[in-house]
Amino acid sequence: MRVPLPWLAEHVDLVEGHGADEVAAALVRVGLEEEAVHRSGVTGPVVVGRVLDVTPEPQKNGKTINWCHVDVGDGDGSGAGGGRGIVCGAHNFAAGDSVVVALPGAVLPGPFPISARKTYGHVSDGMICSARELGLGEDHAGIIVLERLLGGDVPAPGTDALALLGLDEETVEVNVTPDRGYCFSIRGVAREYAHATGRPVAQALRDPADVRVPAAGGGQGPAVRLADEAPLRGRPGCDRFVTRLVTGVDPTAASPQWMQRRLRQAGMRPVSLPVDVTNYVMLATGQPLHAYDRDAVRGDVVVRRARAGERLKTLDGTERVLSPEDLLITDETPDGSRVLGLAGVMGGADSEVGEGTTDLLVEAAHFDQVSIARTARRHKLSSEAARRFERGVDPELPPAAAELAVRLLVEHGGGTAAGGVDVDEHGWEPEVRLPLDLPARLVGVGYGEAEIRDVLTEIGCEVSGAGDGALVVRPPSWRPDLRQPVDLVEEVARLRGYDAIPSLLPPAPAGRGLTRAQRARRSVARALADAGAVEVLSYPFVSSALHDAMGLPADDPRRHALRLVNPLSEEQPLMRTSVLASLTEVLRRNVSRGTRDVALFEVGAVTLPEPGRGRAPVPGVDARPGGEELAALLAAVPAQPSHVGALLAGARRGPGLEAGGWQRASEPVTWADAVELARAAASAVGVELVVAAADVAPWHPGRCARLSTADGVELGFAGELHPRAVAALELPARTCALELDLDALVAAAPAAVPAPAVSSFPPALQDVSLVVDAAVPAAEVEAALRAGGGELLEDVRLFDVYTGEQVGEGRRSLAFGLRFRAERTLTAEEASAAREAAVEEAARRTGAVQRA
Repeated sequence: MRVPLPWLAEHVDLVEGHGADEVAAALVRVGLEEEAVHRSGVTGPVVVGRVLDVTPEPQKNGKTINWCHVDVGDGDGSGAGGGRGIVCGAHNFAAGDSVVVALPGAVLPGPFPISARKTYGHVSDGMICSARELGLGEDHAGIIVLERLLGGDVPAPGTDALALLGLDEETVEVNVTPDRGYCFSIRGVAREYAHATGRPVAQALRDPADVRVPAAGGGQGPAVRLADEAPLRGRPGCDRFVTRLVTGVDPTAASPQWMQRRLRQAGMRPVSLPVDVTNYVMLATGQPLHAYDRDAVRGDVVVRRARAGERLKTLDGTERVLSPEDLLITDETPDGSRVLGLAGVMGGADSEVGEGTTDLLVEAAHFDQVSIARTARRHKLSSEAARRFERGVDPELPPAAAELAVRLLVEHGGGTAAGGVDVDEHGWEPEVRLPLDLPARLVGVGYGEAEIRDVLTEIGCEVSGAGDGALVVRPPSWRPDLRQPVDLVEEVARLRGYDAIPSLLPPAPAGRGLTRAQRARRSVARALADAGAVEVLSYPFVSSALHDAMGLPADDPRRHALRLVNPLSEEQPLMRTSVLASLTEVLRRNVSRGTRDVALFEVGAVTLPEPGRGRAPVPGVDARPGGEELAALLAAVPAQPSHVGALLAGARRGPGLEAGGWQRASEPVTWADAVELARAAASAVGVELVVAAADVAPWHPGRCARLSTADGVELGFAGELHPRAVAALELPARTCALELDLDALVAAAPAAVPAPAVSSFPPALQDVSLVVDAAVPAAEVEAALRAGGGELLEDVRLFDVYTGEQVGEGRRSLAFGLRFRAERTLTAEEASAAREAAVEEAARRTGAVQRA
């Protein structure tokens, strides 16, 4: 809402010395957020000038300019005709006209500084201005001629034109929240300014709606009937409808300049006298109005809901298909019903006031907030009227607003007031019971009964009671937001000052620390980061095409994803069932921007709905859901376990190994790096992974490992992605990935991870090369070595795999490093014996033969 300060000063006493900045600061103190302070942007000498002579001069480019001499009241007689010489390209003025002249040193909006400069063979000593050049509107067709603009006596040359045109006036713009609809008017902002400055409203406020309204009836206007047969929420769409008839209005009459100036300052474009009057009254009082061409209203005015198949061409030229929930203004005759407009939103083109309209029917009504809000959103029509009605308008305003509009039309259009109709069915006056101790309990400030009464009375409430420790409060008609005790408490705190509320931190209870699951998740993330991966956070929304790109089988449970009813993007309407599904987009974005060696991981939830489970019930808003409803809601929520996923591409990076460094060549990541990263995550919570070969999309069938616990609980998969999936997802070649069910991993973890044992005795290191069939997994050979090595075997590590003629077709050699240790110094014989026992067990289980 834009509030010109001179207009505001007409309705409330401004504190001496208060400019736009001070007024904005005062309004902020009572909860109106400042948006901006608007000034004309015109500075310097801008004066009234009288054209002494005009000499047309054709130019070679076909354009004709005017060489003018203008009296600007400074006694400058330079030039042949006296006055200042100015070059002007417009032709809508003549000698003797009064114009607006920007002299050298002035700055026009843009900013556009004015100086004396040579052009078209003359030195132009200023500029004769149009409306757009001064920021008064978009009219750039010609120069402002003050006799036409002001319609009366024009001040002498040299008079300050800034004050004359209102260009020295400031405008404050405030953001009106949905619960403060009455502030969408000068009337409401003036009231709030009075509150902010501590002045009694009864003394400081001059209410623009405080007018004597004549009794309804006695005119030739149409009858009005409210016929809402399908009210929303049990409340009628319209409970008050006022019409006033004005006849004999001069169709050529223009709006007065002061009205046009205020409309521009408020951000609206002047159109015609009837439209400008209704907009002006709306801005002044907050009551939207609409003017109809009386001759276009053929029958009785009926307010009703739309019927199936009805259409309406609105004032913006759009033909709209109406919904049965739309509230309409119609006229009904024996021949049928015709739609005149969308109630409270926009009028129809058939009854629009035109250039030849002389008889006007002025409408001022009160409509239901929810009904108007739904219609405006349904038709995407955020009109000035709809913005006010959907926030709540004073139901007592329509008669006064209509009377103000009639007076202005009669005064400036020469019309005659011819009576009207007032159908009033609102009659709802709510009462709120406010316990006297509630403000102190909620705000923390000890407000007394007298103070609470004063505040509520000041905002317009009727206050009674307090015999039983509570006040009975009847809010004013312009405050539909005051319906609960907490609403009244907020008013007390607001007007007594938010700065008076002490800033006291509540005592912090002793915390219980992180849960076991929280500690485990942090340990996993820390382990992956320590291994060289970077943690990221991606959106959990994916497209259905992603499942095809990953190569998931048709019956894969991961394809059964939850579809959002109102997704952020129609291209990604599904909730992810795998962390890798959204992590691939992060890797692709990083690679596309030049990063080649990437290791990313994410800890996040996945959504796993059960097939066949129905939708969650939608509880009502009139009461808190009961136990059965809550249970049904919770039962409909799908499982959302936490997963950890990682993607590796390019060369290996990690502590002590920088890809491409001068000390060693780059080593591309392999499936083994993904498995080791999974081992690091599991080891951080004390879980030893069992690795086995697997064939699961989107991994490569020959380079995929199933990861599980010693008890056989499957935790996830790791390895190299399938080449087809890599191509479809546009990832780097040989990208590797892992994904673990973090909740299952945490559940399998011991209550406490034992600290690693540190021995003071040296290890005995032994290497062994075993030849096995190529189909035998290395993990089985490793398990056999561990079983045969006994208590002395501390660790087994695979460090080389060889295939070739020396080991035979279909065979491969696996080289393991064995580390033996005891709480004493081992002899070479003891270590060798333990190694032989390990080799024998491997031979027995896997058919391994020690390589010579």
